Amino acid sequence: MKKRIVLRALLGALGTVMLSAPSFAATYDLTVDYVEIDTGTMKTRGIGYNGSSPGPTLRFKEGEEVVINVTNNLEEATSIHWHGLILPYQMDGVPGISFPGIEPGETFTYRIPVSQSGTYWFHSHSGFQEPDGAYGSIIIEPQKREPFKFDREYVVVLKDKHPHSGERILRNLKMMPDYYNRNQRSLGDFIMDVRKNGLGATLSERADWGAMRMMPTDIEDVQGFVGLINGMSPDQNWTGLFHPEERVRLRFINASAMTYFDVRIPGLEMTVVQADGNNVQPVKVDEFRIAVAETYDVIVQPKDDKAYAIMAESMGRSGYGFGTLAPHEGMRAEMPELRKEAPLLTMADMGMNHRDMGHGDMGSGETGKGDMAGMDHGAAPSGNSAMGNAAMDHGSAGSMPGMDHSGMAGMDHSNMAGMDHSAMAMGNRADPFYAAGSGLTPKAANGGKFLSYADLKAQKPLYADRPATREIELRLTGNMERYSWSINGVKYEDAEPIRLKYGERVRFKFVNETMMSHPMHLHGMWSILDTGQGKWNPVKHTININPGTTVYSETEVDEPGQWAFHCHLSYHMATGMFRKVVVEGGPAVATLKNGN
Repeated sequence: MKKRIVLRALLGALGTVMLSAPSFAATYDLTVDYVEIDTGTMKTRGIGYNGSSPGPTLRFKEGEEVVINVTNNLEEATSIHWHGLILPYQMDGVPGISFPGIEPGETFTYRIPVSQSGTYWFHSHSGFQEPDGAYGSIIIEPQKREPFKFDREYVVVLKDKHPHSGERILRNLKMMPDYYNRNQRSLGDFIMDVRKNGLGATLSERADWGAMRMMPTDIEDVQGFVGLINGMSPDQNWTGLFHPEERVRLRFINASAMTYFDVRIPGLEMTVVQADGNNVQPVKVDEFRIAVAETYDVIVQPKDDKAYAIMAESMGRSGYGFGTLAPHEGMRAEMPELRKEAPLLTMADMGMNHRDMGHGDMGSGETGKGDMAGMDHGAAPSGNSAMGNAAMDHGSAGSMPGMDHSGMAGMDHSNMAGMDHSAMAMGNRADPFYAAGSGLTPKAANGGKFLSYADLKAQKPLYADRPATREIELRLTGNMERYSWSINGVKYEDAEPIRLKYGERVRFKFVNETMMSHPMHLHGMWSILDTGQGKWNPVKHTININPGTTVYSETEVDEPGQWAFHCHLSYHMATGMFRKVVVEGGPAVATLKNGN
């Protein structure tokens, strides 16, 4: 009897060990290849996986360990970063930080213990291979039942395919920052503004923008692209099938190099159930904006036997992706009417409208420039100015040295350390993550509900709610004239790493001092976005920071090693808006070579 009890106990213990230990998935084999990308209107040479761009969708299961052999068939080094996955840092795939890279002809073996579920993606972290087509999607099935129901699912990968290679695009931007700005204001716009606002107000407004050598249309660095859905152009019409009354899960991934998309499906309400792979409390919306590198999972329930359009217009309205949800093969949805008017930036997007934003007088008593309150461009700030003596005297408003944008957004803010935008993120009652009066504040095409970060609440807290041990300020800075981007006024190659201690909780303060939006991505650890929800704050891997705003996030420092932290706009990252993060202490980190 005793022997049976002991045997049962041993078998039970063994069973517990087997359940807790990771199971092993089938080995995946990926090749990195030169491919032809055909959008129907252009054919370009690019880079893909297993002979195609986008690459395959990889399906994992939470709790297993996946083994992925990556063979480089290129004539240059390559890498694969598993975007949003929590893994040992040596498997993160960032050359020079987590591993040396994969040389031509070599095979590197990634070993990833899968500890999460949701929608993610993978892409090259070498040169401009990702903008040139090296990307694919990842679906991780959860161990437990999902807190929402669906009958079928599709991955919907958005991409901005440009006829120019990534190297050529950056070379052109370095040569002429407004090279791709196709929406520059014209004489016709001037005449229309005079009729609407009067000659004096129009001349004054033009002088303000001219002094900064930029325009209200400077929203997108790169235009002239074709929007793709799962590698297919609007003419090629990617199609997902459904039966009426089915609940269809759409896993949206923005794998673009530079483009934010506003996504809608006219005639269908979307229920957002995941953000960046993490479950959120369901929120019904008519439209959402997806920043570069973000993912959103939504559920729709088409009831009619007809085709529905998946419409993804770029934030600057310079391009779009289009696809179809249809009950039958061969159907094409009717093209929704495109929004004719592109958004325009305002002085609020430059942080120059503090007084109107309800944050009090941030400048000296004199303001000299209409709605540019808080920035005294004529004389040095007074001693009681909220900006202190932060080198804000630009001389005359006409010259404003140090604020040369050479035709596009992105002031050189390296000397603006004294300007505190900490209250600005909550300035707009309509959407707290946009500056009050911002030209980028989105509106749904049908006048309905547009998703805001403020709508996102975690389905279940991932971490205990506790105060941060310290705060780190990251000012997002840049100089558009030189097309150089930085953090705290320092480019990556000149910067010291950000050092964190294992076990601490760090609060990051992002202060966007540029006219561009920046999707900030921390590798290897989650970012808890502060939406004011306390323990229900959503957990993300990419956080968008809009112009003229300050956004906070917190990170539980629970992964030792070396990690990348950067803006996910390809050409911002490449020119300096990047940091290395070193996590010190914690469990011993074994040195792995080639995944062994």
